[in-house]
Amino acid sequence: MKSRVDRLREHPFFQDFPEKYLEKIAEWTTFATFNPGQYIFRLGEDADMFYLIEKGVISLEVYVPKCGPVTIETLGTGDVLGWSWLYAPHRWQFDARAVEVTNALVINAKILRSQIEDDHELGYQMMTRISRIVRNRLQATRMKLMEVYNIYQEPDEEDASRPDWQKLI
Repeated sequence: MKSRVDRLREHPFFQDFPEKYLEKIAEWTTFATFNPGQYIFRLGEDADMFYLIEKGVISLEVYVPKCGPVTIETLGTGDVLGWSWLYAPHRWQFDARAVEVTNALVINAKILRSQIEDDHELGYQMMTRISRIVRNRLQATRMKLMEVYNIYQEPDEEDASRPDWQKLI
């Protein structure tokens, strides 16, 4: 069986991550399995964990009145679940639900937060990676909002003068 350090090292999030931090982070890492339909977290709950998906599929959802739950993004093997742990008020911004059996590395984000406050190099390494995730989630959310509100339509003259947002992504 692989060690926690090896499993962290193999996850795409930690590619080229300084080795000295992987051993530290491994101390705050556990493993979890989520069954289909099981919620990992719900909107508004404390964001105190950080999930690295090793295998499986997770749906990021938001409840839309008159529509029900809407999937904003589907995450799978090699993806990261959760960035709200890093930003105050440290509350989840979406619901996360397993679509199929999912195995994940679970990092204690409370400890990680305190460590990055003290170690700016570790903080920089985490922030550069998390910022990419935040960017991707914002883009996915924007695309889903446009889909939900049926904004995909033929542009009028005013729209034609604007940059094509899909090409900017």
